[in-house]
Amino acid sequence: MKHILRIVVVLALACAAVGTFANIALAQKIDIAFGMSTIVAPSASACGSCDGNPFVAQSLTGGAYPGFSGDVTFWHNLGFGAEVFWRGTTSDNYLQTQFGAGINFRPVFYNFNAVYAPKLTNHVSLELVGGIGALDTHFSQTSVFGNSGVLSTSSHLDGDFGGGLKLYLIHGFFVRPEARVYIVNNNTNYSANHATRVGASIGYTFR
Repeated sequence: MKHILRIVVVLALACAAVGTFANIALAQKIDIAFGMSTIVAPSASACGSCDGNPFVAQSLTGGAYPGFSGDVTFWHNLGFGAEVFWRGTTSDNYLQTQFGAGINFRPVFYNFNAVYAPKLTNHVSLELVGGIGALDTHFSQTSVFGNSGVLSTSSHLDGDFGGGLKLYLIHGFFVRPEARVYIVNNNTNYSANHATRVGASIGYTFR
């Protein structure tokens, strides 16, 4: 959890730095949002590279992923954004048939994106994003006494793309249904090298 908080702080500082620069450059708007999503990914049985391995690969599917995002638009609806989403609770029994019960894991996605956000109507804006980041996975083990200790952390570079619709409710407050597709490099921890995040965020636009 401390590692997740560090990532959130780093992203917040990055957004603040970009926001400061954008204000100097006559920024059009700044968005901040909090969201909730889930992950859709191939099942463990879809792992084509797992034949002969003494375990069934773990799927990323499922779980609640809270997260924060922010972006700055500063030139012709173009801008820069950052986001972090993590699994709200650890999932247990990772690679159960190889290691037995007690191996827990928590995936964290964080990305830095280019943003294109044209206004469709007075109350609706489109948002298209694409960029790079990483999928971090934190592994831990629970002992028979109930204590949990971190075993390791694995990080893999990813690319992401997706979009959403910002639906403005009142003043600068908006609801944004959204989706992201992650392509993860050498994603040996899970059953496939891709996953999709779907969900919605609530945010505010500063103009």
